[in-house]
Amino acid sequence: MDIKKRLRKFREGLIKRNLDAALITKRENYFYMSGFTGTAAHLLITRDNALLITDFRYIEQAEKEAPLYEVVQHQHGTLIATINKLVKKTGINSLGFEESDLTYGKYSEFKEKLDIMDFVPLKGLVEELRVIKDQDELAVLKKAVEIADNAFVHVLNYIKPDIREIEIAAEIEYFMKKSGATGSSFDTIVASGLRSSMPHGVASEKKLRMGDPVTLDYGALYGGYCSDITRTVFLGKPSPELIKIYNIVLKAQLESLEHAHKGRLGKEVDMVAREIILKEGYGEYFGHGLGHGVGLEIHEEPRFSPMGTRLMENGMVVTVEPGIYVSGIGGVRIEDMIVINDTNPIILTKAKKDMIIL
Repeated sequence: MDIKKRLRKFREGLIKRNLDAALITKRENYFYMSGFTGTAAHLLITRDNALLITDFRYIEQAEKEAPLYEVVQHQHGTLIATINKLVKKTGINSLGFEESDLTYGKYSEFKEKLDIMDFVPLKGLVEELRVIKDQDELAVLKKAVEIADNAFVHVLNYIKPDIREIEIAAEIEYFMKKSGATGSSFDTIVASGLRSSMPHGVASEKKLRMGDPVTLDYGALYGGYCSDITRTVFLGKPSPELIKIYNIVLKAQLESLEHAHKGRLGKEVDMVAREIILKEGYGEYFGHGLGHGVGLEIHEEPRFSPMGTRLMENGMVVTVEPGIYVSGIGGVRIEDMIVINDTNPIILTKAKKDMIIL
């Protein structure tokens, strides 16, 4: 990771916001800005200094993982006092904070105990830097997607009558960990039969039956980065309506991919899929956005949605995942991860999308 470059861009953001320094508390953000992977840290970044405050458990790790930072140890119960000493030592008057991460109680405590004039929301400064992935990040994301792709091929052999959804989920997660993932990007979704009409139907004790659609939505966490894939397969021949729904979703997904490139608004890409599904009479059954950014978090900017007003730029990583969900019949979703490019997206997900009947 090019931490030096990230610090330079971050400090440019401090200057634009007329801030002396910022306190970074969100785990994904302090990893992005420092390379530190531990679970307890605060970064104090000024225009000239970079400090990483942590406790005894992580001192050695922090010094190895974040060599561009001065590592400062705090004792139990002295975090804010330690930060305040650093604030006074470095002459900080205006300090930015991550308003989406701090609880109101913690915000109030910082505001009361820090000797500063202004405690100002950063308004997503680090998140904005994270929107466009660099080549190192893309390499890690590609590996995370590859693990998820391979898990799909592997788990097809386990989808049989009478197996429980939760067993399929466990097999996916076990395979991904054996393949190098540190965990799952989110709770694995396995929704079969009528449960497939639930967009976020996390794996249950339900047993699969012949004729069931089976929606698999999961991701691998690798090197701190997430992947996200959805495929819907069928255990035995599906009903005519489910076949129709599958073909509509596939068409919407493929045509959306063609429009997901640099210079398009998120809502314009979303509309491609939404109009196809609406024209086929299923508009009311596609109730979520077409896609979301993926990186250190499973849901981040940018968005493909009716509210997506951000212009697509090269290096953004986004999902494309239209779906149709009809209660009492079932549902279908197909999802790929892509990298925004000049005229055609780079499609990271390689798993087969043609209808699979097992």
